[in-house]
Amino acid sequence: MSNSPARRRVRFPGISSRAWEHPADRSALVALRALPGFDTLLKTMDGLFRGRKQRLMFLASAVRVGERQFPELDRLLTDAVLTLDAQERPELYVLQSPEVNAVSIGMQQPFIVLTTGLLDLMEHEELRVVIGHELGHVLSGHAVYQTMLGHLLRVAGNFGWLPVGGWSLRALIAALYEWSRKSELSGDRAGLLVSQDPHASIRVMMKIAGGAGLAQMDTVAFMEQAAEYESTGDARDSLAKLMNVELQTHPFSVMRAGQIRSWVDHGEYKAILSGKYPLRVDDPQASVTDQVKAAARSYRDNLTTSKDPLTQKVVGATRNLGGAAQNAGQNVASALATLWRQANQGGTDIDGSADEGPAGAPRP
Repeated sequence: MSNSPARRRVRFPGISSRAWEHPADRSALVALRALPGFDTLLKTMDGLFRGRKQRLMFLASAVRVGERQFPELDRLLTDAVLTLDAQERPELYVLQSPEVNAVSIGMQQPFIVLTTGLLDLMEHEELRVVIGHELGHVLSGHAVYQTMLGHLLRVAGNFGWLPVGGWSLRALIAALYEWSRKSELSGDRAGLLVSQDPHASIRVMMKIAGGAGLAQMDTVAFMEQAAEYESTGDARDSLAKLMNVELQTHPFSVMRAGQIRSWVDHGEYKAILSGKYPLRVDDPQASVTDQVKAAARSYRDNLTTSKDPLTQKVVGATRNLGGAAQNAGQNVASALATLWRQANQGGTDIDGSADEGPAGAPRP
């Protein structure tokens, strides 16, 4: 970690997280935000036990960043909060671990954790990208919905009360993982908006893939890998790609770099820099239908422009694939909405178990 000269960055007063959220991620988030009391219940559950427990664990086992501890990171977090006009500043912790990792945790009082392995690997501007990525997760509320994702996956074998069969359940879980991967793309976009340096964002992905030997890597060659992965091989390779990501919560780093470049090249990033972005005050009026349509367009566009051999054959056989694939985010939203209704009806606790406590009492 080294210092770099300060430079002026554009700030985004009143910006909504919808500005950086991937369309599939955004449609799920908008749909879930529209459920009355959904966020409140989950945040209450988190605040009663789980979130408190996690924060206390890091308070006792890691270093809390501030003016007197890791002041450089403290300044980076301050810059990120000001750039994205965050209404609250999350706590930041440094955890001794050789693993290269960063994570945002908690709902009622969210906080960010960076490992020392990450600090050793990343330079100053790359850390700005990482902190912006995690702040994007916090502002999008991904911790709230990832908690529900975790509940669904943990009780996947106990879904008899849901009106789905075994194959439908597998499709649901696949949709949950797909949503998780899209939420990471949202975080990458937030990181870019904070750093306003596409090269730094791509360097982060290069280091995640290849470690500290950045001098031995080439940006153009690295981006060529993404193009080759997308287009190479036959139908067997296409199926192998699907199997590779089936249970991955994060997209592969090479492909994430390609997605960052695509977002810049398509003009959305530059439009936000010029002041054209949705506002936080308009979030309550955001249309679920419009976001679902936007997500469907995103999937359809990706399918029709894909160079993957199997995708090209399928698209050639049926022009309705965009509608069939529709939107993983909406599938997730529908599943979580079902969970929410079941929990409100009192028949099943939110973790899938019978409610043995007092009526209306949330469980940890």
